[in-house]
Amino acid sequence: MKIALVHELLTMRGGAEKVLRILAEMFPQAPIYTLLYDEKKLGDWFPRDRVRTSTVQKFAERSPLSAHRFNHHFYLSRFARAVEAWDFSEFDLVLSTSSAFVHGIITNGNPKHLCYVNSPARYLWDRTHDVLDRAGTGLLGPMRRAYLGHTFHKLRIWDSEAADRPDHLLAASKEVQRRVELYWRRDADVVYPPIDDFWFQSISSAGANRDRHLPQEKYFFIASTLVPYKKIDLAIRACNERGLPLKIAGEGPARAALENIAGSTVEFLGFTTQETLREFYTHATATIFPGEEDFGLVPLESMACGTPVIAYKKGGALETVVPGKTGLFFNDQTPAALGHVLGTFKKESFDPTACRNHARLFSRDRFEIAIRNAVESMLVRTMTGLSAARPAEPFGREAR
Repeated sequence: MKIALVHELLTMRGGAEKVLRILAEMFPQAPIYTLLYDEKKLGDWFPRDRVRTSTVQKFAERSPLSAHRFNHHFYLSRFARAVEAWDFSEFDLVLSTSSAFVHGIITNGNPKHLCYVNSPARYLWDRTHDVLDRAGTGLLGPMRRAYLGHTFHKLRIWDSEAADRPDHLLAASKEVQRRVELYWRRDADVVYPPIDDFWFQSISSAGANRDRHLPQEKYFFIASTLVPYKKIDLAIRACNERGLPLKIAGEGPARAALENIAGSTVEFLGFTTQETLREFYTHATATIFPGEEDFGLVPLESMACGTPVIAYKKGGALETVVPGKTGLFFNDQTPAALGHVLGTFKKESFDPTACRNHARLFSRDRFEIAIRNAVESMLVRTMTGLSAARPAEPFGREAR
C-alpha cells in the first residue's frame, strides 16, 4: 500500500506541523507534499529528500524579498491551482492535513483521500472581516482591502466546491467539526491532535537541566507563533496594567508590533528549544492562552508539565481546560477580564498530578489508533466496494 501525506505549508513550527510529524513517523515511506517548504526551519523535522513541493515553491525561491519569500500571503491566488496540479495516481491513499487548501487536491476516488481538517480557512469564513479591517489600514490600505476582498470571494467559491472532494473528513476538535458542517455542509469524525510523550518527562530537580536564562521569580508564560489572531497583545496589555511578569516564547510576523506595546515586565524569548520550553512551562505560575483557537496543543503541553492554564472561554480551549481542575477561563476577550483572573490566580490551588493526568487523555497512542482505524476502514471499504463515507467501528463519531 502506497500512502502520500499532504500538508499546506512547511514554513513554521506550530500545532499542525507537530501532527504532521507524527503522521510522518507513522508512515515513514510516505512522501510529503507541501505548497511551500522552508528547509532552514523544518528540515530537521521533514528532510528535503522526503518533501515534494509545488509550483509556488519556484516563485518563492526566486523572490528578491529573501526575508519574506515564504510569506504565504503573497501567493494566496496561486495555491488553489497548485494543489490541483499534483498527480497522486501512483498512490493507494492520500492523507492530507488541511487548514485552507489541500483538502482540494484532485484524486477522483483513485486513490482514496482521507482529510484531517485543522479548520476550514478562518480568513475565508469567520475571520474575513477582521482580516480585511487590518489590511485596510495605512496609505495603501484601501487597495489591499479591495484586492483581498476580491481574492477571498473567489477562494470561498473554490473552497465550497473543493470541500466535496475528500472521501472522508476527520476534524481536529468539536469546534472544527461544527465549522465543517456549517461552511462545507459535511460530516466529520473528531480525532483530537495528540500531545507528545516528551512533555510528560520530568526535568532534573537538582537543576542540572535548568536553562541558565530561566528566571527564578514568578512569571506568566505564553508559547505561540506571533500572529495577530493569537491575541498575544491582550496578555501584554493585561500584564502591563498590573505590572505582572510575562515571558513569551515564539517567533512570527507580529513580533515587532507586540514589542512596541510591551512594558518593562514583558520579555520576548524568541525561538526556544523543546527542552527549554518544557522548563518554562514547568516553572511558570500559569500558561496564558488568550486567543480563540480551533483546538490548541499549548494548554495540553502546559498541563503535561504540571502547570495550569488561563484561557479565553471559547473555541478549542473548552475541550481541553477543566475549570478549577486544570485551569481557569476569562469570559471577555479584553485586558481587564484577563487581568482580573491574573491578579487573583494562585498556582498552589491546582494539583500538578491532576493536570498531567488530564493531558494524558490526549495521548499519541489514542491518536495513532484512531488514524490507523480510519485508514484501514477506508481501504477495507474500497476493496469491498462499499462507500467510504463512514468509517467502520471501533472508530466512531469521536475518538481520542
